[in-house]
Amino acid sequence: MVVAVCGLLFVVSAGNSGGTDLRPGRYTSLSSLVQREAGDYERLESRAEGLDAEVATLGRQVQDARVDRERRRAARLAAQAGLGPVRGAGVTVVLADSPREVLEDAVEAQEQLFPYVVHQQDIQAVVNALWVGGAEAVTIQGQRVITTTGIKCNGNAVRLQGVPYPQPYVISGVGDPAALIAALDADEDVTRFREDAEAPTVSVGWDLSVEDEVEAPAYAGVVDVVDARPQRSG
Repeated sequence: MVVAVCGLLFVVSAGNSGGTDLRPGRYTSLSSLVQREAGDYERLESRAEGLDAEVATLGRQVQDARVDRERRRAARLAAQAGLGPVRGAGVTVVLADSPREVLEDAVEAQEQLFPYVVHQQDIQAVVNALWVGGAEAVTIQGQRVITTTGIKCNGNAVRLQGVPYPQPYVISGVGDPAALIAALDADEDVTRFREDAEAPTVSVGWDLSVEDEVEAPAYAGVVDVVDARPQRSG
């Protein structure tokens, strides 16, 4: 009886599924999930760009002396806020996790893996040192860094502006190369990372190069302005 009932259930399931999985949601691949999330992000970013363009168009139609004055002031501050592209000489730093064989040895020895991987504080140390060295602009993975940029660890990746990026991490700064290198040499956290890079038992990735031209694009993300409301006069 049990065998007969099971057989009947198999037949009913096969007929209802039509050769497909009755529960496809449980087997969604990680790659498909990432692609879907990336697509959603691109659509939202495109919509935000469209709304920004619409706001800019409507703003240009306003005929008011005070608005014109503030618009000119905003244009002067755009470059300092990271909203305009910057190009010039500078330096590029590349940070990477330890080689696979070194990581495997550390795992076998049951060591803490903290020194063997790049963390958000390592990236922040390099970025802060570049600012101290007088950098006009800084990028991470080609993305412009501004005052509201958030850098957070997310598993084996670092999340920048809400988007996860895998290592290696490419950090570039526009400015006087000699001043930027001096600031990197003087930073204690950067020095500690470079010491780990030179240690054969750790060998985290560190590479510093001088660039004749570094291109820092304008920040294209959403700033932290939630909304704007007209101010009542009088």
